[in-house]
Amino acid sequence: MNFVKKYWRETLVCVLVLANISVWFAIYQKQPGDILKVYFLDIGQGDAIFIDLPTHGRVLVDGGPNRKVLSELGKILPFADKRIDVVIETHPDKDHIGGLPEVVSRYNVGLFLEPGVESENSIDDELKKRVEQKNIPSVLVRRGMVINFGDGVKLQILFPIQNQDVSKWETNRASIVAKLVYGNKSFLLTGDSPIPIEDVLLKLDAKILNSDVLKAGHHGSRTSTSLEYAEAVSPEYAVISAGKDNTYGHPHKEVLDILKQVGAQIVSTIDLGTIRFETNGKTLEMK
Repeated sequence: MNFVKKYWRETLVCVLVLANISVWFAIYQKQPGDILKVYFLDIGQGDAIFIDLPTHGRVLVDGGPNRKVLSELGKILPFADKRIDVVIETHPDKDHIGGLPEVVSRYNVGLFLEPGVESENSIDDELKKRVEQKNIPSVLVRRGMVINFGDGVKLQILFPIQNQDVSKWETNRASIVAKLVYGNKSFLLTGDSPIPIEDVLLKLDAKILNSDVLKAGHHGSRTSTSLEYAEAVSPEYAVISAGKDNTYGHPHKEVLDILKQVGAQIVSTIDLGTIRFETNGKTLEMK
């Protein structure tokens, strides 16, 4: 305190300079560009994917098992910036929605998307309650829907299929499967979709599955990622979102062998923490 009293003028100047830098940095952060950033967040045993659009629209796909998603978002978003344009619940299992009630409460969410499957867990009930309390529009998504973000990026919904009531389904089977497309680059986001649903997608249109990045279904469990499916996707990268030393043994060796067989570079949040991809629609880099 004596130092501050003695050099108060110098201290004030430093504070003002730092504040000015912070303001300009925040303004710079908001400038539109041509880079799409996709973060597979390090949230332990679960899924949480944050998408930063070229014009800085924001999408969060799932929220992991707990509040850790908040600290991970805090590392990416500018300080005190509480905007997320779209939140997507692929399905209502705890390891995918555990952190979403707090996200909905603490952030200004523009739209909530879900498959419409019911769950017995209380987290799902709490999430729906908070979405309603904040008057966030909620939409049941179905195959054929396309969310065009207006900056060259679009999200194509591949599952559930049209006119399908999945409310009483087993939750993994009802997972939203979506393809994020920007120029010539794409990401296939699969939730916990199991092999029988992969087979449905193959029969509907195998070609549309082809993607540069595959988020391996169900954290690399042998219940997902059949060889035929992996061949159709033919990814350059396969991302496994799972927790270290998890009790399920994810990722399973069978899945790793399949992904290697199709030539995918396998990357995992277990080994790398948060994984970030950047693309201008022509080239793709993992950061």
